[in-house]
Amino acid sequence: MNASATVQPPEGVREGNENLVRLTGAAGGKVAALIAREKSGDFLRIAITGGGCNGLSYKLKFVPEPRKGDILVRSAGVPVVVDPKTALYLKGTQLDYSAKMVAGGFKFSNPNAKASCSCGESFSV
Repeated sequence: MNASATVQPPEGVREGNENLVRLTGAAGGKVAALIAREKSGDFLRIAITGGGCNGLSYKLKFVPEPRKGDILVRSAGVPVVVDPKTALYLKGTQLDYSAKMVAGGFKFSNPNAKASCSCGESFSV
């Protein structure tokens, strides 16, 4: 794996654990492959923003480094960064991946969500 999966977090970045967010083996493998292919950053940022059919939606993107105040979680061999506001909604979430043609892709299982849409990309608390 890349060096960012083993180094200490940068100054101002807290080390978290999989109690915040956990990637399954399938999700970790897909994210690692995408990091290598996209070459836009070695960290997966998970964010929650307003929007979607249930009020909040998940956003995934690759970033070159964490920001000050972020929480760094290493899961399934992948360095994941989460901002503190997102962490409030994400705690205990699992990210899985399915390669199925229908209903495939990344799927969030969030124990904090009171309702979620069928696409799995938005939720409410």
